[in-house]
Amino acid sequence: MASKHLFLFASILLFSAVSVLAEENHGLVMDYYKDTCPQAEDIIREQVKLLYKRHKNTAFSWLRNIFHDCFVESCDASLLLDSTRRMLSEKETDRSFGMRNFRYIETIKEAVERECPGVVSCADILVLSGRDGIVALGGPHIPLKTGRRDGRKSRADILEQHLPDHNESMSVVLERFANIGINTPGVVALLGSHSVGRTHCVKLVHRLYPEVDPQLNPSHVPHMLKKCPDPIPDPKAVQYVRNDRGTPMILDNNYYRNILDNKGLMLVDHQLATDKRTKPYVKKMAKSQDYFFKEFSRAIAILSENNPLTGTKGEIRKQCNLANKLH
Repeated sequence: MASKHLFLFASILLFSAVSVLAEENHGLVMDYYKDTCPQAEDIIREQVKLLYKRHKNTAFSWLRNIFHDCFVESCDASLLLDSTRRMLSEKETDRSFGMRNFRYIETIKEAVERECPGVVSCADILVLSGRDGIVALGGPHIPLKTGRRDGRKSRADILEQHLPDHNESMSVVLERFANIGINTPGVVALLGSHSVGRTHCVKLVHRLYPEVDPQLNPSHVPHMLKKCPDPIPDPKAVQYVRNDRGTPMILDNNYYRNILDNKGLMLVDHQLATDKRTKPYVKKMAKSQDYFFKEFSRAIAILSENNPLTGTKGEIRKQCNLANKLH
């Protein structure tokens, strides 16, 4: 009899422990806010449409936000935090050069807060605005899970350990992506984001001065020199080259045709088209936009699920640029 009671007690303890663990680590799910804020995703989508209509470059920013936030250890909106006396913002590091439009994330957050105060995380708003920004640019709609919570600290001190740089070798780039579960075709597809937006001259001049990189397509060089006339460009000046002169506002597979024609702006673009590990996928995506979109969608989903805070971890920020005050 005593052993039966002991077994029952042990079973209850085990069930309680499993329940607590499930509560803390239930992970991400589709339509996480269906009961607590059913309008959340519609509000975000409408705000993205409105803001894109007024400011076309917002969509590039939202897409880039996913990469810069989720790649660095956790998809927890650490990117959005402002600097404090004790903490440097990720937004103010060299690796975030050219990033902007963070204030519009606050605009979306305010719209969601009016409907459902204290419910929807900035991390989910960052990811969903990126997803809807992709659609605004003519890309695929990607079903993404939600349920992320917000971190409280910047990761400015470890950015370099995680984010691949546009001047690094393809081996380093592939390794960095592999560390978060993205394979070679996924890397090739994600770099297809360079189909839209622009590249500041600061990141290009090493291919133009003191001598033009002989690997660049000669027909493309005069345009690049015209846009970037200074060997040492002013970082604050608006000097840039459109990533894709043909369809600069459309996320499409034209990028792959350009880089196969040696019209890639950055070194990583050139390497993507010439490295034997990535070139077959570049050729395949140049021929098939459907294949590009399929691999792009899969890679964005993996990136958006990188080590999120869920359950009781983290917090739901009241403002996306500030961690909540602890009482």
